[in-house]
Amino acid sequence: MEYNKDAHSDHISQKFNEELETMKSHLMTMGGLVEKQVKDSIESLIDGNSELAERAQATDTQTNEWEMTIDDLCTTVIARRQPAASDLRMIVAISKASNDLERIGDEAARIAKHAELLVSEGESPFGYAETRHIGNLVREMLNNALTAFARYDVELAYQVAKKDRQVDDEYKTAMRSLVTYMMEDPRSISRILNIIWVIRSLERIGDHSRNICQHLIYLVKGVNVSHSSLKQIEKTIKS
Repeated sequence: MEYNKDAHSDHISQKFNEELETMKSHLMTMGGLVEKQVKDSIESLIDGNSELAERAQATDTQTNEWEMTIDDLCTTVIARRQPAASDLRMIVAISKASNDLERIGDEAARIAKHAELLVSEGESPFGYAETRHIGNLVREMLNNALTAFARYDVELAYQVAKKDRQVDDEYKTAMRSLVTYMMEDPRSISRILNIIWVIRSLERIGDHSRNICQHLIYLVKGVNVSHSSLKQIEKTIKS
């Protein structure tokens, strides 16, 4: 049965309504924090700003705390309310989405760590253009994933899932270019390896953003699309 975003307003218990709304509100707050963390980590690298890199790494502690808060609330609500059907799907989807946001925070912290190393080594190396391009793509994916979740918008979620394929293609192209550059100039190996790890983290942020959209589709449609093709996902959201 498809999820009705207004369904929980009919609960007999007003407290239950408030708990569900609090869960979603916490997820959106955590999402905003992670978006800023990703932005700071990418900009710290592109702009050579070690202060931004430090801030992005420090933010990871807050991200972890939000994930634990949401997880505890989800567990408590399940134990107390024993929710059924769409309410249970909502709780599960929020719990899984918060876990993906926490993983995105981890990747942002890794990017910031590599940014600090690159800043300390001096001038910008080959590979920053690729980093900026892929960074812009995954930031858009994350923003749209959170917007889709906030609006229960499965069509937007599907568009984010499609965008992940573009990110994967751009990642492979960038990797080939960076490996070729290292082979041509062995002196650049250490620096280029840092860029490679950054781009790998960006690709993973894209994966986790796609996952968030898959959790939303599960919430709204009641179908697990975690291992589905784009064609299968499109069929699910239109059914």
